[in-house]
Amino acid sequence: MIVSALGDAIYEVETDHETSYLIDLRSRRCSCPDHTFRSVRCKHLRRVAIEITEGRLAPPGYLPVECAICGEGSFVPEENTDRPHYCPAHTLSPGAFVRDRETGDHLLVVAVSERQADQMRIGQSAYSVATYPNNREYDPADRVVGAVYPQSISMTDSGPEPDSLRVYSFPQARLEQI
Repeated sequence: MIVSALGDAIYEVETDHETSYLIDLRSRRCSCPDHTFRSVRCKHLRRVAIEITEGRLAPPGYLPVECAICGEGSFVPEENTDRPHYCPAHTLSPGAFVRDRETGDHLLVVAVSERQADQMRIGQSAYSVATYPNNREYDPADRVVGAVYPQSISMTDSGPEPDSLRVYSFPQARLEQI
């Protein structure tokens, strides 16, 4: 059987006999005679459930997307498809060590924002993270990552010197996890 997501929790199952049936997961209904006349959970409903459980098909309310770095597929909520997405191997989180793709410098991630690069200003400048000259080739809808240069942190007897803890903002795709 071949299963296809049609959207809005509707799936099509094509059988080996060149017959296809529509499955509505919200109402748990199938258009096959077995389900329609006997009111049983038919093999088509079970097949859709298996495909979703095995990660080969998007569940209702989700769409397939590709990782902006490697192209690996994953599923995201329908309302979140307007920005770049990252697979688990390329998702950054605080504490991750990264390399700046532009300069080769190593940094430490201290924050990952849900705000887009074109919506976040850099300090008091006229630039957003997206319009900053070294970031213009990256997707302006990419999320913003805050990172520090560990080598620039000055230590005192009581800990890091606050003035040396300057956080820089980058589009996520500019940073590569090490």
